[in-house]
Order: sequence, then structure tokens, then C-alpha cells
Amino acid sequence: MSAPSAHRPGRYADLQRIATASMTERGLQPEFSPAVQRQVDAIRQAPAAPDESLPDLRALLWCSIDNDDSRDLDQLTVAEALPDGATHVWVAIADVDSVVPKGSAIDEHACFNTTSVYTSARVFTMLPEALSYDLTSLNPAVDRLAVVTEMVIHADASLHSVRLYRARVHNQAQLAYDAVAAWLEGQGPLPEAAARVSGMEQQLRLQDQVAQTLRRARHAQGSLALETFQPRAVFDAGQLVGIEQQVQNRARQLIEELMIATNTCTAHFLARHSGRSLRRVVRSPERWMRIMEVAAQYGETLPGSPDSRALEAFLARRHTADPLRFPDLSLVIVKLMGSGEYVVEQAGQRPLGHFGLALRDYTHSTAPNRRFPDLITQRMVKAALAHQPMPYSDAELQALAQHCTRQEDASRKVERKLRKCEAALYLERFVGQSFDALVTGAEASATWVRLLSPPVEGRLIGRLPPLRVGQLLRVELKHTDVERGFIDFALLETEHPATATSRSDTRSHNRPHTPPHPRH
Repeated sequence: MSAPSAHRPGRYADLQRIATASMTERGLQPEFSPAVQRQVDAIRQAPAAPDESLPDLRALLWCSIDNDDSRDLDQLTVAEALPDGATHVWVAIADVDSVVPKGSAIDEHACFNTTSVYTSARVFTMLPEALSYDLTSLNPAVDRLAVVTEMVIHADASLHSVRLYRARVHNQAQLAYDAVAAWLEGQGPLPEAAARVSGMEQQLRLQDQVAQTLRRARHAQGSLALETFQPRAVFDAGQLVGIEQQVQNRARQLIEELMIATNTCTAHFLARHSGRSLRRVVRSPERWMRIMEVAAQYGETLPGSPDSRALEAFLARRHTADPLRFPDLSLVIVKLMGSGEYVVEQAGQRPLGHFGLALRDYTHSTAPNRRFPDLITQRMVKAALAHQPMPYSDAELQALAQHCTRQEDASRKVERKLRKCEAALYLERFVGQSFDALVTGAEASATWVRLLSPPVEGRLIGRLPPLRVGQLLRVELKHTDVERGFIDFALLETEHPATATSRSDTRSHNRPHTPPHPRH
């Protein structure tokens, strides 16, 4: 067992300290400067409408749906059924730019980090909490300014009559993913915040219906349904009491689909009105031949050139055939596709597109409270709406695209490091106990396994027989190192393929499906 920490194990303080140090190690700023605090102190309230001519949409049945503990609410949604079977949808995005002027001290900090960094013990918000949790958050029962995307979605999932404009909005109900999903799936009651608002029940049903229409159409076009390994630490009174897998559900899909549609509409808008935009792209995989080899290991044949529809069909078959091992196959495919990045695209150029979403035109615009590229895009949209010059030059945009890509990668590494530290901290109490595990990586240098429960990963140590990826094992926890996030296991036994198949069948329920892109 690892040496006792100078801090009492199981408390927030351990992980807070590690998270802060990891931010600095990765070139991110964990704290706000005095200049930022002075600017925050000077901001007394959220801005009012610049003039009364802005559309007043406060009476619509807006709601927010986010994580249980989310306090930085970026978006609201509302929908209306049309007589021809289409659906009128509005998505409101917090007008962060109205509070955070370009070039201000707050803006410079946001530009440096480029994103909020989420760890279990501490959230490093991109904007000061007084803004991200209040003055720029679409909180319930307060009036806010927003940039609204209005669209009509037909039964075939096509988008029509798209408009972008500024407006005044009012969140009628703050809702959480898990509670809404439980109700949609018949596993729980309508959330109290929704039940208090007349018409909100029908509103949520309609939004779910249109989201599922969009989702089916995306996957038919080749959008990849990948399943990511997303463990989440569970605390109770400051004690780490568990590690759970975050499950994808209908409510998450609802917001996901409406945000993807909004991001697509925003990309089209900027292409028409500004001539350039900051796009979020996942390039066509250069290592497609390697992806073909992976498919061949399962007796499948993929086309000779990148084809997202064929890849999605292969993935769907593998998920059905072996849901237990599907997260590990997903990870292999994600690594071979390569990371997403930000690029500047000019009107008239062939878009690089987002291979994972099977979209040609895609930007990030729906989370300006917590992602700087979205704030950049919002400023460009507002300038186009006001017929003003673009707020960023081509050279600025090019530099920002590269910087945002680098900093996003750094933030992911901080979050990944902390997930490992959380797992090591939780497992300290179980040293010497045995677990069922799957081999996730078998190389000459190291062999890696994933426990079936709790959902954590670690390394196999000691002399090992030949092992293959996907093989079921029984392992013993030998050692944890919270500071470095290391977890070591020893092999106890391997299992017969027939046993592995039966275990796969019994553990396949409630496996989450998540697409290969970040939050909205």
C-alpha cells in the first residue's frame, strides 16, 4: 500500500492540491489575477437590453438541462409543434460578450486558459465565478440577454427557416439530465421544477421527440456512436465514497442534438455573413488503413478510403455483438481518428468537416461561459448581426485556433490525471482484494486492465503469460499511488472464453453510447 498522504485520505483537500499543481504543470492558470478581481468588483449586475427593440422572448417556456451540479448554464431550449409535422425550435445561448469585453482583464484570462477545467474537487472556471455562475449564466427566475438560433426542423431532420438574433430570455425551469432522463424513460416522476410550470411536460416530450429525429438522421449519415470511458468520483460530506460510470441517456441526447444543430446553423451563418469562421474539425483519418486492420480482426471489411457510414455500421454491429468490450474498441478508433482541433476556414474553401459527426460545417458556439472558442464565435456573430467589422483579424484567428487547440489538450490531460488520482484514492482501502477485469492494452512494455466494477483502469505487474486485448481476468489490487494516479494489479487467473461470453451478456445492460466530441 502507498505511504500515507500528508493530507487525510478521502478528503477534497488532497485532490484540490493535486489539481492545482496539475494546472500549473500543464501551463494553465489556476487562479485569477488581482486585475480580474478588480474588474469583477466593478460589475454590479447583468447588463440590461441595449435597447427596447430587442425581441422579448421571456414568456416562452424556456428550460435548461445540465448536470446536477452545473452552475454555469450556457443554453436554454424551447420548441413548438407545427401543423405540418415540423417543429419550431429556439436555442438561446448566454450573451457572455455583453459582460466580458474583448481585451479586458477577464477576457485575457479566459483567452489564456481557453476553457473551464472540471475536476471532482475543484472546478477551474474560465470566467470568475461571479460571472460564470451568475451574471453570464442563464439562471432560473432572472432575465438575461442571449443569442438565439431559431429553426424549423422537418420530420426528415432537415433544417429550414434558420435565423440568428439577439433577444431577451427567461429560464422557466432549471432541470438536470438524470432526473429528466428517468422521467422520459418511464423510470421516475416528472422533475418538480418542470411540474411547477404549466405546459413544461409537453414541452420536454416535444424536445425529446425532435432530438431523437435528429439523432437517427445523424447516424444514418455516418455519425459515429462511440462509447467513452467516463468515470465520475462520488463524494459524501467531503469523503470519496465511490467511482461511477457516467451514463449517456435521453436527456443528454436531447441537449446534444439541439446543440449540434445550433453549431451547424452558426457555422453556416458565419460562412454567409463574415467570410470566415473558427471551426471545430476532426479530419478524415490519415490512419484509415490501421482502422481497416482493426475491423479485419473482427472479420469485417471496410472500404479502402475513409467512409464514416461504413465505420458507423461496423461499430453498431460490434456494440450489439459485444457491449462489454465496446468501450475499448471505441478508444482504439478514437485514437486512430486523431484529436479534434480548431481551424480558421474561409468562405469558398472546401470545409475540413467533423468526421466523427459526419458534418461538413461545424463550429463551437453553445458554451461561451466555459469555452473561449465559443466566445470568439459569439463576438463574430454579434458583429455580423450589427453589420460591424469582424472583431478578429485573420492573423488573430489563426493564432487563437492553434492556442485553443493546445490549451484544450492541456485541460484534458489535467482532467484525465485527476480521474486517475481519484481512482487511486478510492481504491486505497481495497488493497489485497480481487476484481474482475478486462485487458485493454497488451504491449511489450506494459499490460493494462479495466475493472468491471468500480470502473477504473490500472497496470498489471509481475510475470505474465501471453494476454490479448479483451481477455477477461481475475486480478488482485497490489498498490496505489494517489499523487501520481498509479494503480497496480497482479494477475490471479484468466477465464475460459465461454465464461467470458456469459459474463459479457450479464454485464451488457446500461452501457452508455456517447459521440466523439466534447461537451456540446
